[in-house]
Amino acid sequence: MFSGIIADVGIITRAENRDGGLRLSVATEALGMDDVQIGDSIAVNGVCLTVVKLDGHTFTVDVSRETLNCTVGLERQGGHVNLEKALRLSDRLGGHLVSGHVDGVGEVVAFNDIGESWRLAVRAPQKLAKYIATKGSITINGVSLTVNHVAGSEFDVNLIPHTLEATTLNELKAGSKVNLEIDLIARYVERMMQAEKE
Repeated sequence: MFSGIIADVGIITRAENRDGGLRLSVATEALGMDDVQIGDSIAVNGVCLTVVKLDGHTFTVDVSRETLNCTVGLERQGGHVNLEKALRLSDRLGGHLVSGHVDGVGEVVAFNDIGESWRLAVRAPQKLAKYIATKGSITINGVSLTVNHVAGSEFDVNLIPHTLEATTLNELKAGSKVNLEIDLIARYVERMMQAEKE
């Protein structure tokens, strides 16, 4: 479980093909690897991955073909990625509860400077649109954000300067693909409503 508060922007230093999947090595300066062990979970661009090797400030993870099929941003050597270690029970929850299980890939429609912040508009896959609500939470490439407006399958979030400086969201432009994770609460509410109809 994660909070969507990014601890560092890492760099994919190696992306090795492994029977259709990938083995990634990710270098980080500020994540704080002293307490990370093999088997721990780290969110990489919003995707929960298991550490299989540690080497100083670099960690290695395996990514399955299934994960690659439903996410973006994990396959490019030299690419920047948002990083967050899994929560401990004593941690503050500054964002919202994030599982690290990407629900779909969205597309940036617009990314505009509006003065004190930036407006990011994203088109979600149609199947996810019903879970996205004004003033609800959404995770974009691992970053916990508040939805400001929804129209059909498109939604807007505002990004303050700190978020742009501390994450990879500053690299986005119209047409960019992004990993989306809907709010856990919305997912469970729908399941309970389905169960009542059965």
